[in-house]
Amino acid sequence: MSMVNLDRVFRPTSVALVGATDREGTIGHALWRNLTTGRFKGRVYPVNPHRKALGKAVVYPSISAIEAPLDLAVIATPINTVPEVLAACAQKQVGGAIVISAGGKEIGKEGIRSEKEIQKAAAKGKIRIVGPNCMGIIAAEPGLNASFAEEMPLPGRIAFLSQSGAICSAILDLSFEESIGFRYFVSVGSMLDVDFGDLINYFGHDPEVSSILLYIEQLSRVRKFLSAARTVTRFKPIIVLKSGRSPAGAKAASSHTGALAGEDAIYDAAFERAGIIRVDTIQELFDCAELVAKQTPAKGSSLAILTNGGGPGVMAADALATSGLVPAQLESSTIQQLNGVLPSYWSRGNPIDMLGDATIERWRKVVGIMLEAREIQALLIIFVPQALTPGTEVARALVERLGAGPHYPVLGVWMGGKSAREPRQLLNRAGIPTYDTPERAVRAFVHLRRYARELELLGEVPPRLETTLLFDRNKARDILTPVLEKGGGLLTEMESKALLCAYGIPVNPTRAVASAEAAVSAAREMRGPVVMKVLSRQITHKSDIGGVLLNLEGDRAVASAFQKIIQGARQHFPEAEIDGATLQPMILGGEHELIVGAKQDTEFGPVILFGMGGVMTEIFKDRALGLPPLNRLLARRLMEKTLCYQVLKGFRNREAANMPLLEEILIRLSQLLTDLPEVWELDINPLILRGKEAVAVDARVVVTPTAVKAPSHLVISPYPEQYESDAVTRDGRPYGIRPIKPEDASLLIQLFSTLSRKSVYYRFLSPLKALPPQMVSLFTQIDYDRDMALVAVEHRDGEERLLGVARLMVEPGGERGEFAVVIGDSWQGLGIGARLMEDLLAIGKERGMEEIWGLVLPENKTMLNLAQKLGFSIRPSEDRRVYRVALRLSGQGDDNQGGGQATK
Repeated sequence: MSMVNLDRVFRPTSVALVGATDREGTIGHALWRNLTTGRFKGRVYPVNPHRKALGKAVVYPSISAIEAPLDLAVIATPINTVPEVLAACAQKQVGGAIVISAGGKEIGKEGIRSEKEIQKAAAKGKIRIVGPNCMGIIAAEPGLNASFAEEMPLPGRIAFLSQSGAICSAILDLSFEESIGFRYFVSVGSMLDVDFGDLINYFGHDPEVSSILLYIEQLSRVRKFLSAARTVTRFKPIIVLKSGRSPAGAKAASSHTGALAGEDAIYDAAFERAGIIRVDTIQELFDCAELVAKQTPAKGSSLAILTNGGGPGVMAADALATSGLVPAQLESSTIQQLNGVLPSYWSRGNPIDMLGDATIERWRKVVGIMLEAREIQALLIIFVPQALTPGTEVARALVERLGAGPHYPVLGVWMGGKSAREPRQLLNRAGIPTYDTPERAVRAFVHLRRYARELELLGEVPPRLETTLLFDRNKARDILTPVLEKGGGLLTEMESKALLCAYGIPVNPTRAVASAEAAVSAAREMRGPVVMKVLSRQITHKSDIGGVLLNLEGDRAVASAFQKIIQGARQHFPEAEIDGATLQPMILGGEHELIVGAKQDTEFGPVILFGMGGVMTEIFKDRALGLPPLNRLLARRLMEKTLCYQVLKGFRNREAANMPLLEEILIRLSQLLTDLPEVWELDINPLILRGKEAVAVDARVVVTPTAVKAPSHLVISPYPEQYESDAVTRDGRPYGIRPIKPEDASLLIQLFSTLSRKSVYYRFLSPLKALPPQMVSLFTQIDYDRDMALVAVEHRDGEERLLGVARLMVEPGGERGEFAVVIGDSWQGLGIGARLMEDLLAIGKERGMEEIWGLVLPENKTMLNLAQKLGFSIRPSEDRRVYRVALRLSGQGDDNQGGGQATK
């Protein structure tokens, strides 16, 4: 959907208010007052067929009666009238509409029908809809208050989005007290059209927005949301308060995984994958908002706690400890400087207790020492009211000493009530976030540090797999098809294990037997103690009915066990189809029992579970959730979130588990879920680790028919194999083309090291000497839904080498994108760049893009010639330092007329 029309929503030059009135106490009056009495310089046209004038303003009977062009319509009329209003807006080519009207899907079937009519009317004119059932929007730059909020917020750099109008009002009211400003303030309502994903995308690319705050009740269009968030969190924080942590939304499930993977835990996993900070309360949301609005990100967790009261300092240290952090360790040089300023009986450690008689001059000097201390990465100042030194004067002195702003975060805690009000205001106006308790300040700092840590994790390069993973997708389909043709259901243990084998997940060899005699024969061949399990599609938890018997040895024990299992199954499930039993070798000496599983969530698609397995799975509930696709780094992080990971790393006399093998199993499971949207639930419980081996002892899979095609059931775009191809250079040398992978970081650095200075300058338009780590991760860890990067690869001696890279960086909205190409010097002139560009253009057309463009230096004749051959228009930029080359892929007004000739 168009981002251009979102510009017309948030930066309009003309607004029509449909439902404008002068009747006090109505929404139409509040909207009219806010639109016309604020800083908005554009034209506002009131529309109401029952009014002739509002004060000196002429009222129009309809949208159609307004002759001037319109960017935005604000609609505050009954919801049944909205489609007709939007039809008129479409005729006038209005860019967007804010539908205040309630009565949509929140009231049931009739409301859903109304929303469909609204959607249909808006689609005809490509009108972007905010709402319905919303409070409206506020945008600081044009001074636009198209809401019925009582006041215009202070100007600032925060974008706030909320599904609740009440939360909007509360946050707005608090913002004045804490001197927090906003660039955007949006009540999203029902999100019939414009949703969180659109707005994160839009605000994330506004350089004047420093952070984005969300209040979420329920997500829609999750894939778009995560795609936008994963991009934006790399350069600005997103903080979310998601209501509904209770387990009430959890549905009954037929597997351990289904029982353990609750709805709220999935939200946690999704937010973490996207780098989003989640808070638990409105207070925390506001505290974080204040901190990110006023302070730089924390570069580390080394917090100095400075106080004139010992008790609050200890409270701050305790709050840090609950988050797994400790106060910064002061260096001897810092302690020596403090010795020269503080009384001889000061604490000589962190927290730094300046004592209750601390003078204003002592505060100044100690803060100065803290600002110069190399070991300090953040400072918490706690003031406790006392009679000797006025808090207001201390605050004024600190504001003066901190000056234009320190190089790290500074937080203030001014304890007390009435006496603390003026000092807090002084600090707030100076851009120092203040809190009334040490715990609140520390929680906000921990969230800020978490965001910095998330940035570090997002930049980590996943290690490459030592071997190429192979999957037998045809075999997997052959297993599922007969079951799906009968309507789906529970696979047998034999079918479940065969499915795992098709994806290379190691399983315990298993035989199906239909009689006691067959069981005895199979047990003899296994040569050792065996495990017997009932074989039936209808029996999910076999051990609950005595359907699993362990450590069976000898013919008599095996035959007796078969009879016992069959009789028990028929007694508990008289209607079930009992196909016999399964036999498998008894695994002895296993060091660990794990559970690895998956379930389909209606909003988030497949979710992967990892944790402690065996019979205690649902008692201890030591588990972590993740979203496919996974690579080695993501698989390791999933395991790290569990308590059992500490044991897996090696504990006392226990050797460490084979971590690369566990990572590989999780990646294989991730691929199975990516390829097979029909897999509804899957349990491997237990997965037994013995030595350096792992084996799936029991497997349970539930499948259900679905019309969804892989991989559109995932909420995170997987590696697009469909863009892999083989090619040949002009001189006959073979090479491959494929999308870039996160694991290609080292190969990209190697390619860069081979480039001449001229090639680097042509690609980056600057004499870059090395690729910074942040740039490497940005280039390799892309969201395939948004951007694309294709690499030309040479395979030699079992290893890969990058020959060149072509990138397509899509602009917000998806209509346009910028390309860039670089080819290794020794591979230039062989047609590789042309082939990469052709493939990129094909992808752009497939995605419905309108234009692909790039910047090329005038001296880069090779690239200009290629652009001309591909049909690009070539025009000099305004300063004529570079050429802008552009190709229209679709739409009207094609500017490629004239065969791509350069205009000079």
